[in-house]
Amino acid sequence: MSLKTIAVCDESELQDGQMKQVDFEGEGNVLVYRLGDRVHATSAFCTHYGAPLAKGVLTADGRVVCPWHGACFRVCTGDIEDAPAPAAIHSFKAEVADGKINVTAELSQTLKNNMIRTPKLLSISAAGAGGGKGVVIVGGGSATFYAIESLREHGYSGNITVLSKETHPPIDRTKLSKALITDPSKIEWRTAADLKIKYGTTLRTGVTVTSVDTSSKQVVFDGGKDSISYETLILAMGGTPRRLPIDGSDLENVYTFRGIEDSKRRLQMLWKFIAAQEGKRMVVIGSSFISMELVAAVAKRKLASIDVIGAEEHPFQNVLGKEVGQGLQKYHESQGVKFHMKSQVEKIIPSDSNSSLAVGVVVNGQTLPADFVVMGVGVTPATEFLKQSGFQLEKDGGVKVDEYLKVQGHDNVYAIGDIAWYPQQRTGESRRIEHWNVAGNHGRAIGKTISGDPQPFVKVPIFWSARAFKGQQLRYCGLGAGYDDIIIRGNPDEMKTHKNSMQNDPVVSKASELLRLGLMPSPAELKEGKNILDIDISTCSTKARVESD
Repeated sequence: MSLKTIAVCDESELQDGQMKQVDFEGEGNVLVYRLGDRVHATSAFCTHYGAPLAKGVLTADGRVVCPWHGACFRVCTGDIEDAPAPAAIHSFKAEVADGKINVTAELSQTLKNNMIRTPKLLSISAAGAGGGKGVVIVGGGSATFYAIESLREHGYSGNITVLSKETHPPIDRTKLSKALITDPSKIEWRTAADLKIKYGTTLRTGVTVTSVDTSSKQVVFDGGKDSISYETLILAMGGTPRRLPIDGSDLENVYTFRGIEDSKRRLQMLWKFIAAQEGKRMVVIGSSFISMELVAAVAKRKLASIDVIGAEEHPFQNVLGKEVGQGLQKYHESQGVKFHMKSQVEKIIPSDSNSSLAVGVVVNGQTLPADFVVMGVGVTPATEFLKQSGFQLEKDGGVKVDEYLKVQGHDNVYAIGDIAWYPQQRTGESRRIEHWNVAGNHGRAIGKTISGDPQPFVKVPIFWSARAFKGQQLRYCGLGAGYDDIIIRGNPDEMKTHKNSMQNDPVVSKASELLRLGLMPSPAELKEGKNILDIDISTCSTKARVESD
């Protein structure tokens, strides 16, 4: 490795609380920061989707937040603070000399195509060779991947075993609906070999867990044919797609949209329809995020028609408000999508010639012709086996946990991701949030807790939806569960707003940090025109104010 020290900018160009992307050797880029009288330097791009971190948010307590999806890194080390970052960024030596900020780095580590830093795993043991019974994780999704990574980063040295009903390692599930990618090898976070060799993890795929015996600390699977003992148990099963209890919901061409197999079958069917003669039609039941992402992904594929059936007056109205929902609906209508809102599906009609295939969906007494039906009506926690295992479940099947995501009444058992009812920051009320990024941050938090440094979960949820609205993405943060008032800055019809964020990065990343620090303006202040992007959260004076509170 050949290190070089280069004066990247004048000291005067960087004031307290500022960051700046600068050239390195004319080929690479580094991001330099000043916090008080100290300077720091890291690589310049987020390891999630490559966003320029310089357009994100710097905080006085040493965090840089990605402007796109809320991934967060520690500026003094480059270590991951929050998901969805799957890997750390490079950290470089930075110092001030003769009025210049000097950075010492290896050129290759400043290039965008080398933005990922090999994780600093404090403990790596051969799979199955660690001491004790170890950690057993039930589930193979986002929460599982981030839990594994966090356990090893924070020094956990015992065995880690994953029991997953999936047939592949944990994947970036967001790309199923957003990009219709169906090859798991193209969206897996780590290969099975990497999980085994680099992370000392035993991955058992295609496994169905049937019960948990918390008295003997054993997980039973494959219909009782096999079992494994645990010292610590992490329940991360995720959700099972709901199917409406109506006639025809189980017909062959009525699909949910959750796993690789769902996507693969649906994509094959879509291509078949695209290549066919006019007259092929798609009906989407539900106007949820995943439904509308699928609609956006196929809207330009020249299907004869796309009909969306929703219970609200406008899509996302309960989360984002009527005005924003109406603006999003208008956009999709301009792309040829037909909406049937404030409606309920009565039944799905099978074909006279083939009773296993749907040919229509009845809504409001009207039959919508359908060659392809998608149900995007949410998920239910995949916790059926826990009912017979002595666990007390919530009405919706979720598992209630404390601030450390620990299941009360059971020794060393945690529940994370879609199944967890966990206390929200500041309000303390418990909610279950079905979002991939929340699950990932749950995993990171318990990895630290189980490793010996208890980490209460206080991360503000950040959501995003890539639905190709004029090339933009929708983002929002917070609970999104009910509201007293809607404050809009911008024009929803132009897909440019501040209530959520479209074409206004890094509004959501900034808002999430303001909520975390307890500095979010009041509704009255926002109505009076206060701009959250103007609020200082990156200088020493801010840090002192937060610490004094």
